Parts: sequence; C-alpha cells; structure tokens
Amino acid sequence: MPWGLCGGSSVSWSCRGCGGSLVLGHALFSLTASVTFRIGLGRSFRESDLDNESFQELFHEVEAMLGSFNASEYFPFLGWIVDRFSGRFQRLERIFHELDNFFQHVIHLHLNPERTKQKHEDIIDVLLRVEREQSEFGAAQFTKDDIMAVLMNIFLDGVDTGAITMIWAMAELAKNPRLMKKMIIKETLRLHPLVPLLIPRETMSHFKINGYDIYPKMLLQVNAWGIGRDPKYWNNPEEFILERFIKSSTDYKGQNFELLPFGAGRRGCPGMYMATTTTIELALANLLYFFDWKLPDRMKEEDINMEESVGLYCLTTNKKKTSLNLVPIKVF
Repeated sequence: MPWGLCGGSSVSWSCRGCGGSLVLGHALFSLTASVTFRIGLGRSFRESDLDNESFQELFHEVEAMLGSFNASEYFPFLGWIVDRFSGRFQRLERIFHELDNFFQHVIHLHLNPERTKQKHEDIIDVLLRVEREQSEFGAAQFTKDDIMAVLMNIFLDGVDTGAITMIWAMAELAKNPRLMKKMIIKETLRLHPLVPLLIPRETMSHFKINGYDIYPKMLLQVNAWGIGRDPKYWNNPEEFILERFIKSSTDYKGQNFELLPFGAGRRGCPGMYMATTTTIELALANLLYFFDWKLPDRMKEEDINMEESVGLYCLTTNKKKTSLNLVPIKVF
C-alpha cells in the first residue's frame, strides 16, 4: 500500500462513526503496527486476523510490567516470593504465553506449504531460511526460539514506540498551531525521548569523573530525558522550539551527545532508522499533508495535558499520560 494511502486511509478509517473527533493513539498504533507487520509478516496489521484493541492492550500490559517493581531484581534470594504473592509472576507467565502463541502462529503460517508466496521475502522468511541453511550445513543452530526472540524485539520495540513519538509530536503541534508546517521530529525526540533512561552500561576499567572514582563492573544509567532538558546545552529547555534545529547540525544519530534519544555506539537502538525514516517521518508527513488538525469544540491549546507517564524500569516508554483527541479536517 502506498504511504500516502496508508497514512490517509488509516485516519479516515479510524474516524468512521466517531463524530469527527479522533483518539489519535488508536489510529497511530494501527498505522505503526501495519508498517511493522508489513515488514515482518508480509501483510499489514489490518489484513491480519488480530483484534486492534486486544493487541494494543497486550503491548501496553508488557510495558506496564517492564515499568513495575520487580522484587527479584533487587532481592534475588527472596524476591521471587514477593513476586508470586503480588501476582507479578502469574501476570508474566500469562503475557509470555500470549506472545509465544502469537509468534508460533505467524511462524506456522510461513511454514504452511499452501501459503501464497510473496514477491519479496519478509523478515520471518529470511530467518527461516537462515535456520534451514544452518541445519543443512551443520553450522551453529539458529532455532525457532531464536526466531521468536528476534520477532519479539521487532514487534515490542517497533510498534508502540513510533506511535508514542507521533502522539507527542501531534500534541505539541496542537498546542502550538503556528508550528504546524515546520520540522518537528528532532524537537519532539529532545523533549520526549522514547525511554527516559537508556539501556544500562557496565564499566570495563577504573576511571574518574569530576573527582568520583568509577570502578570496573559498575552499572551506569544514561539519563536521555535529563540531557535533553539540560539548560547547559539548550536555551529554554522546557519549551517546544523548532527553530533551534533549523540552522543546527545537531542530530539524533549518536554523534551529538546532547541529543541521545536512541543511544549511541554499538549499543545504540538498532531500529533507529526504521523508527524515524520508515515510520515517523513518512507517517507524520502524510498526516499533515492529507489533514489539517484542530482541537475539539470548547477546548483550548492550554487545556492539553502534556504530563508524561513513565515507570520504574529504564526501558519503559515515555508515554503521554492522557489520550490525545484531535479533529482531522480532510484536505485531499
């Protein structure tokens, strides 16, 4: 499906029967899921037999579990007792089985000899081919469990994250309508990085920072949220100002340490280009090309709730606390 049709029709489809006002999160989740499904499964999310609301609820439950307190991580010997009595262990087991059943289902669909062959291989086709070739040549085994682990990374990291960034971008645009036609992605990622703390690093040798001794094997947390709002590097850091990037070479690709929404180096986010170029940039371009956007009746820019909702775990996505309702006005 062409990107223009994908971006425009997804919103039009979501607006049916909603009286004009749209809960943008549902439409953008469906859109990013369709892109990820097309790449991973060879068909869009809407062409699958999955229910949008239940699938989105499962993703949100996974994120909630990642952001909740895990006693076993802090008290390895006794924490598991707390996790069992609190119900956390049972919730993890249920979520695991739901995800496991889903990934096994899509793998079996690809193994079905009666399946209609696609013109191009999708990710699952490639992974199954690698597994088959390794089995034939007796190389190190790449198993179905490995395939499901790769798929879990792709879907859990690729679906909701793009939707969250676009929701923040649209919320900032709705709050600042004069900026509707200008660049928005860098400033959105500065103010609202997908994860407040990057993947933890472990030190390899002893060194000093500002007089503090840092010893080997220490765990380091990089506060991407704090760096993006540090007044040492950003003028008026709490304000959404797109002009700060217009004549600046600062980028989010890991070369400028004052802007690290995806991390940097070998442990940087492998899905950065898929998230920005394939999903966010093209989707936002289509949303702004096909539609003008306004707030629902009797709602003003200052009424938009810009509170963030984050959990305890560093990899919990930095979501908007309340849903975003906007009215799309079709241009084309």
